[in-house]
Parts: sequence; C-alpha cells; structure tokens
Amino acid sequence: MSDRRSYDDPCGVARALDVVGERWALLVVRELLLGPKRYTDLARGLPGSSPTVLSQRLRDLEAAGIVARSVAGPPGGGRVYGLTPRGRELEDVLLALGRWGSRTVQTSAGDLTADAFVLALRTVADPARLGGWSARVELVVEDPDAPDRITLGVADGRLSAVRGTADRPDAVVAGPPAVLRPVAFGRRPLEDALAAGDLRVEGDADVVRRLLGALVPPVPA
Repeated sequence: MSDRRSYDDPCGVARALDVVGERWALLVVRELLLGPKRYTDLARGLPGSSPTVLSQRLRDLEAAGIVARSVAGPPGGGRVYGLTPRGRELEDVLLALGRWGSRTVQTSAGDLTADAFVLALRTVADPARLGGWSARVELVVEDPDAPDRITLGVADGRLSAVRGTADRPDAVVAGPPAVLRPVAFGRRPLEDALAAGDLRVEGDADVVRRLLGALVPPVPA
C-alpha cells in the first residue's frame, strides 16, 4: 500500500475505509463494476483524477486484492484492470451508497459516465416493481467519444448490468446519453423521444416501458 495514514480503529467500518477510503478509490471500483477496462478508459471515466493519483489508487487497490491486472482477449488485447471476487463484494456497498447519495442535492454540472448512469439506474430500481417478471434489455449508448453496449437484466426483483451485447434480448434501446438520461429518470416521456426519432427501440417496447416504470427517482432529503 502507499504511504498513507490509518484510522488505527478496530471497527470494521474504519478498517474498510483504511482500504477504500482514499479519494477516487470507490469511483475506480464503480468504473469496473460492468467489467474490466484499460487505463485510458478509466481515465476517461474519471476526468477529475490526475494520472498520478489514478495510478496510485490502482496500485493501492491491487495491493489490497480488490483490483487485478490481466490481458484482454482479442481483438483488442492489451492490459486491463478488473475487479477480483473481493472487489465484487463492494457492489452492494456502492449501490447502497449511491441510493443514499441520490437523495442529496446535486451540485455537479458534469455528465454521468455510462458506468455511473447504469449504477444510478440500479439504485433507483424498485424491487417491488421488478418482482414477478424477468427480461433482458440491451442498452446501446451512442456516445461518439465512448460508445458502449450494456445488458440490463431483470430477475428475482433485482436489476443487474454487465458490459456487452445480450443473446436474444427482449428489447434493444439505442440513443445518445443526452436522451437516455432524461428518459430513464422520468424527465422526458419515452413516447416523445421515440416520436422525435431521438431514441430507438427494437423488440418488445412494452418491456422497456415496464422497466422504466420500475425506476423511481428518489425524494431529496
């Protein structure tokens, strides 16, 4: 680990913060929840972090057994960073933290990365409205700087997400981030975006409507 101070407190919370409490550490984990990434992709998702700080956080998280380096398969190849099983255990922690934080007043004018956007979807998904049905929806993020494909899954009252295409999805939703975000969070009706041609749905549009209906924006505290 880097030369950093410890809380020197036996409490489990303090011990956890000794490992992931440094600035940017949990946001690195957030950026890896959907799958491994190259350093350049991590840097693009965390533009406020300097190369020096990001490199140090990755070294810290590697030393703690939360992140591991590996070689990506074809066609891209190259070194990537991904979460270890211990790192994946932080997923529910981040979901709970995101749920808590979403009730605070937003002051940032920055845009959500695709990973942060998907985490936000999962934090506002109502388990009661997700219960009793299952579906897979492929989300195509048409961002010229960082295009992405993410598969959302509904099962057992939970919304899951993984980077990549889905095998025979129930629906595919495609559009730019500037359209996907307001539609997902109820600030623009789906039908309006479809009619304007700003968003496209292939497959079962009713599945998309049902999924949107399960997303319940938080009430500010």
